Amino acid sequence: MARATRVLAVTTAVSLAAAVWMYVQNRELHDRLDHPTPVVVAQAGSDESAAKDPWATAMRQGRGGGAREHGPAPALPEQKDEGRLERRNRHQQEFAAMFGRAPGETEDEYKARIVPLIKTGLALPRARVEDMRKQAEAAAHITPDQSKKLDATFDKVYDNVLDYTNKAVADGVLSPYERNVSGWLEYAGGLGTMLGEVNGQIGQVLSPDQMKAMSDSGFEWGEYLGLEAPWEQLHPPPAPKP
Repeated sequence: MARATRVLAVTTAVSLAAAVWMYVQNRELHDRLDHPTPVVVAQAGSDESAAKDPWATAMRQGRGGGAREHGPAPALPEQKDEGRLERRNRHQQEFAAMFGRAPGETEDEYKARIVPLIKTGLALPRARVEDMRKQAEAAAHITPDQSKKLDATFDKVYDNVLDYTNKAVADGVLSPYERNVSGWLEYAGGLGTMLGEVNGQIGQVLSPDQMKAMSDSGFEWGEYLGLEAPWEQLHPPPAPKP
């Protein structure tokens, strides 16, 4: 059970990062579609068009019997193959630029830039797990009083998770500036322990039959807690080292 919980902690953390990252990429794509690069098309046969297109001039000369004079054939720019390690490093640099502190950026400036991004990126996943919880509670016949007690329990858990995560960020265990797999595993192990303790607290509010009914419905408390945690309240990471 402990191992499964720790694996769940890892997948939850990765899912959160992926959700925000996909939002960023999607936003950039929409910006490109909303502001396309204008393309100027010259009128066929015009002098200006001929001056810019030596191949068109050559065709007219060919039809008139004159010698074809033209420059080298147009060619696509040379494509450089990007290796897996190069692509990984590029993604890491992009992630650091997005979620790290920019040089001279204050904590307030960082929050103003990142908090809306996190809220927007997690809005849809949070709405989905909220709807899943309502359906699961209805299937398990959870009373409104029990649901309120669960919320009060989760508020305390969220405080602990934020304190734990803030410390990991401050200590460099979790860092946007470098890839630290051992740090992520260390963090996920502690997070998994917290989630395991939550299951015991949920068992003090719900009966075993109710917990089984929610589980049988496909609902997972670990997924719910991972998405509903107020990640936007995390402290900014330290400034990058010069």
